[in-house]
Amino acid sequence: MRPPDSLWWSSLDQPVTPRAPLREHLDVDVAIVGGGFSGLWTARELKRRDASLRVAVLEKSVCGFGASGRNGGWASALYPLSDDAVIARYGKDAFDHLRLELQGAVRSLGASISADGIDAHFVQGGTMTFARSEVQATRLRESVAAAHERGYGAHDVTWLDEGEARERGTLSDSLGATYSPHCARIHPARLVRGLAEVNERLGVKIFENTTVTRILGAKNAALAEVVTTRASVHARFIVRATEGFTTTLPGERRSVAPIYSLMIATEPQSRSFWDEAGFRNYETFADDRHLVIYGQRTNDDRVAFGGRGAPYHFGSTVEERFDENPKVFRLLEATLRELFPSLEGSVTHRWGGPLAMPRDLSPSVLVNYTTGLASAGGYTGDGVVMSYLAANCLADLICAPREETAYTALPFVQHRSKRWEVEPLRWTGINVGLGLAAWADRVEERRNQESRASHWLDRLFNQFPP
Repeated sequence: MRPPDSLWWSSLDQPVTPRAPLREHLDVDVAIVGGGFSGLWTARELKRRDASLRVAVLEKSVCGFGASGRNGGWASALYPLSDDAVIARYGKDAFDHLRLELQGAVRSLGASISADGIDAHFVQGGTMTFARSEVQATRLRESVAAAHERGYGAHDVTWLDEGEARERGTLSDSLGATYSPHCARIHPARLVRGLAEVNERLGVKIFENTTVTRILGAKNAALAEVVTTRASVHARFIVRATEGFTTTLPGERRSVAPIYSLMIATEPQSRSFWDEAGFRNYETFADDRHLVIYGQRTNDDRVAFGGRGAPYHFGSTVEERFDENPKVFRLLEATLRELFPSLEGSVTHRWGGPLAMPRDLSPSVLVNYTTGLASAGGYTGDGVVMSYLAANCLADLICAPREETAYTALPFVQHRSKRWEVEPLRWTGINVGLGLAAWADRVEERRNQESRASHWLDRLFNQFPP
C-alpha cells in the first residue's frame, strides 16, 4: 500500500522509505496497532512517563498512511458532538472540563511539536466560519450567543461583522464570520512523519509493512497477542489505533462507519491574491453550510481545501479506489472557485481517505485491565487534537491506573459506543444523512431561509442516546 498522492506527501523534505516489517516473535510491554497520530502520540507519551517501557508500533503501510497524513491540517478544539449533546449526556461540569482540555490541548500540541523539533508548519492563527447568506449569519450569531451562555468567553469565540472579518480574511458574499483562536494550521504529513522519528529516538520499535490479522486478549496465563502475517507480538497491553481502517479487522465491521473525506490543493497563489483574500495569520476557514467544508492557506501559499459528500460504501468497505471520486473533486473545485472568484491557476493535487464515525458520534478511549486490550479513536474528522488528548489518556491509564488525572476524567474515557446497525440499514441511514445535508444547503441557497432538513440532521447526528 502506497501513501496517497496528496499535497502533504508530495511536499515532504525527503522520499518516504518504509521501515522493516516485523519478521520474528516479539515480547513488549505495550504493542500499538496503527502508526498514525493516535498510535504515535500514545507511544511518545508512554515513553515520556516511563522510559523503561518496551513499546512497539505495528503499521500496515507506512506511518501516517491513514487519516493522519491526509487530513485538512486543522489542529482545533472542535469536538464531534454538539455542546448541547455533551451536556445532555455527561452534565455541565464534564462539558466545561472537556472544553477547557480541548482548548489547552491545541497549545500543548504546539508546544510538544516545538519541543520535539518537528517542523510541522504549526501556526495558531485561529479559525473562521463565514456566513455567506442571511440564514447562515443568523445561525452563527445565535451560536455565539448560546456559547457565551454556556460559559465561553468573548476571547473563545466571537462574531465579526463583515468589516471586522475582512481584517482577517474573506470569502465571496461574506456577511461576517465567527472567530475562535483555538485552532492551528499544520502540515499533517510532516507532523506524523516527525512523530515517528521522535519515537525511534525514544527507543520505540516501529515496524511498517506489517499487516495485523488478529488481536487477542489475555486469557488465563497467556498475555494479549497481536498476530501478523509473519510473526506475533505478546504484550501486557495492546492498543488498537486504527481509526477509519478499524472495520478491516475481524469482528469490527460495525464498530465505526468509515466515512470518506476528500481534498484538493491549488497552485501557489500570488501575493495580490492573498492581499485580497487575507488569512495573513493562516486562519483556517469554512462557511456554515451543512455539508462540511474546510480550508487552509499553506506555507507555500496554496489553498488546501476539502469536504464531505462522498458516499458511505456498503458493508463499511474500505478500498483504495474510494480515495478518489471525480464527481466530488469537481464539486470541491467548483465550491473553492465560488469562495475565491479570483483564484489563480489549476488544481494540482486530489486525494482522500476514510475517517471513523461511531454510532453515537462520541470518540472513545478504552482500557480493559483484564484482557489487556485498549483502543482510541472515533474522532469523526476532528482527530488532530483529539488523538493527542486520547494518547495522554491512554498513557495515564496504562502507567498510573489507580490515579485520576485531568485526562482520565474526560467524559469519553471508558465510553463504549453502541454498534452500528446491520446492513442495509446503516448504508441507508448514513447516505440519507449526507443527502439531507446537501439538500438543506440547496434549499437555503435558493430560498434564503433555514431548511427543515437542518432539524432532521440534528436528530440524525447529534441526538443519539448515550
